[in-house]
Amino acid sequence: MVRVGTLLPGGAPHVVPLWFVWLEEGVYVTCRRDSRVWANLQRDPRVALEFDRGRAWVEHQGLLLHGSAELLGADHPSAKRAISAWFEKYRSDLGGDGFEAYATQVPEPAMFRVRPDRFAGWSNGGPRGEPA
Repeated sequence: MVRVGTLLPGGAPHVVPLWFVWLEEGVYVTCRRDSRVWANLQRDPRVALEFDRGRAWVEHQGLLLHGSAELLGADHPSAKRAISAWFEKYRSDLGGDGFEAYATQVPEPAMFRVRPDRFAGWSNGGPRGEPA
């Protein structure tokens, strides 16, 4: 999961967890075409992506990326490769019916790509337990 931060019409932050795949060309994130995330990005493409890992405090670390989202149509040249990688990554999470179950539950899937323009990382496992 990646936590995706977009801006609501009034300027307040909107943060939701979504599935993603990271390829050479950027981070590809999926959502629903009728979602608040998609509507926010149509209006203002600025986005923040937050990745984290670890359970114990000293293991916890993360990465925050900022960039602009590029909304991709199904016919975009990189969309097919990205969606194939996405399905491969989440195949076991989709269950036995895989694509069919997903297509039934999400009739209008959408994908956007983020090419980061800045990033910051953090880790609680630095010297003496201080953030690195």
